[in-house]
Amino acid sequence: MSVFQFLRKVFRKRRRRWRRAIWSTSILAAAMILIWSGQTLKDQMNMLLTGSDREKPLALETMHYLQIEEEKQEERTHEQRKFMQELNASKGKKKVHLRTTYVCGVEEQNIGRLNADGIYELMNTNPLWQGRLDDKGEVWLEQTVSDLSPNCKKQAYVSVDASGNLTLFEGPPEEEKVLRTFFQLDLGSMESSLPKDVIRQLQEGIRIQDMDEYNSVLSTFSDYARDMAENVMKPSS
Repeated sequence: MSVFQFLRKVFRKRRRRWRRAIWSTSILAAAMILIWSGQTLKDQMNMLLTGSDREKPLALETMHYLQIEEEKQEERTHEQRKFMQELNASKGKKKVHLRTTYVCGVEEQNIGRLNADGIYELMNTNPLWQGRLDDKGEVWLEQTVSDLSPNCKKQAYVSVDASGNLTLFEGPPEEEKVLRTFFQLDLGSMESSLPKDVIRQLQEGIRIQDMDEYNSVLSTFSDYARDMAENVMKPSS
């Protein structure tokens, strides 16, 4: 069995467990739709808590999540209003950039020089883009994509760094070009539980080419994340 066959087998088992919690996911999805529709948090809570079709009460964690999401949306709306006011007050054409943030990697593209009408036309065509003006007066249009960047798909590896952290590298791990550090691993527990081929491949670097592989690797090795409490220094006696 190859490394990815093993990791995908583990990932599929977990995905089946996640499906058992589909009712909570459905509630979150419905709640997010309500948030985007502009309703107040109070209205959302009343609707969700008194819904006759739902058998289980809304968890406090979900309510907290909804409140945080509403606050984030309000902040994004405020920032967009500020951007539009600044853009309306400006004159002439501005240099425009597009910044795309992926799960792994960031890409920037120079769109050219546009006036306010041209910028609004771009944003109307791409309603999820967020705009801002930098210190130079240049416009940055930003979007988030739930995927690996093209560059990551070509040369991303997951391995262990010198400190025992699960780490995403650009290129082979020995080149030490760190893209992202996830968490510290309990190497002893991992080595006693996983097949030797998986451990060897992790040390050499597991090649990541798509989101399925990315999620499989993170899901499998998250079981061996060292408890952060173990890293807290004990007071000297």
